[in-house]
Formats: sequence, C-alpha cells, structure tokens
Amino acid sequence: MPLASLIIVAGAYLLGSIPTGLLLMRIFRKQDIRSVGSGNIGATNVLRSAGPGLGAATFLLDVLKGAAAVYFGGMLGVMLVPGAPLRTMQALAALSAVLGHVFPVWLRFRGGKGVATGFGVFLVAAPLAALAAIGLFALILLFSRFVSLASIFATLSFPILAWFLVPDHSAFFVSVQIAVSLLIVVKHHDNVNRLLNGTESRIGAGKPA
Repeated sequence: MPLASLIIVAGAYLLGSIPTGLLLMRIFRKQDIRSVGSGNIGATNVLRSAGPGLGAATFLLDVLKGAAAVYFGGMLGVMLVPGAPLRTMQALAALSAVLGHVFPVWLRFRGGKGVATGFGVFLVAAPLAALAAIGLFALILLFSRFVSLASIFATLSFPILAWFLVPDHSAFFVSVQIAVSLLIVVKHHDNVNRLLNGTESRIGAGKPA
C-alpha cells in the first residue's frame, strides 16, 4: 500500500506540474508568461496576455492534466491494491495533481492558482458536483465579470456539493476536497485583497489579475 500510494502521488504530481501556459506561450508567442501581465502561468493571465485562443488552450490542457491524473491514478491504485477504495485512490491523485500545478518543481515551486487543474480533478472524482460548481462560476462571472470572484466561490462550493452529490464519499475523500479548495482560495489572496480594495480588474479590462 505505501509503495502504491507513492507511485500514485509521484505520477499525479508530475502530471499536474506540467506548466502548460508557460509552454504554450513559449511555443506560440516566444514569450515567458511569467514576465507579462500578472506573471502567473495560469489560463487567466494567458488569456489577458495572448488572447482567447491560447487562454482557452491553457485552460483545457490544465483541466485535462488534472482529470487524467485522477482517472489513471484511481485505476492504478485499484490495480496495485486490490480492494482499495477507488475514491481514496482518486482523492490521493487529486491532491497530488493540484499540488504539482501550484508548486511545480520545475519552476522553483512557483506555479498557478489551481483553478483549471482543480476543476479537472473534481470532474473525474465528482462529476456532478464539478458541473454544478462550474455552473456557479459561470453565473457569478456573468454578473460580476470578476474571474477571481467566480473562481473563489465556485471552489468553496465544491466540497459542499460533493458531500450531497457523491453517495459513496469517505472522510478522506471529503477532507481532500476541502484541502484542495482551501489551497486554491489561499492562492487567490492577492485577488481577495484587490477585490476588497476595489482594484481588481474585470474580465475584458485588459489588466493583469
């Protein structure tokens, strides 16, 4: 069990640590995303700095790497440890993938905020809760035009939604969902300060966030 867990943690972390926004900007714009806009490697900064095409591609790839980490991590865990709860293996992979994105070893542990990757891991671990959360994200974004505000509320809503929409959840599963959500919110501390000060930029304003 410890060896299987270590394999899942390492694999999910490495997959989550792939800096998709950084790679796409270097390939298509010959720029280091860390030197433009807010300096963040995530989809929002890519969107503001390079346009909707690369922004959408970054978001999609970040979602996919999170989803792949949980899907394959869960399958591998069940194969290596027959009888192990699938939800537990998925939760372990989910936490590792988001940590990889937020603290990638390749970038001196300075990564993104984890929203897209978090959505990806949630989409596999608890699809109905993830879809409900993304619906809340879209609703808040529509009325406020603050990506950060929508991300924070959608992220905080997920553990609550998962509690009601995942029938076979365990204490470890729920604890991981809460930990991932809190990590993503903490990574938005600068955005929270700007929201409170009234200086946060809205989507389409052209300022880094």
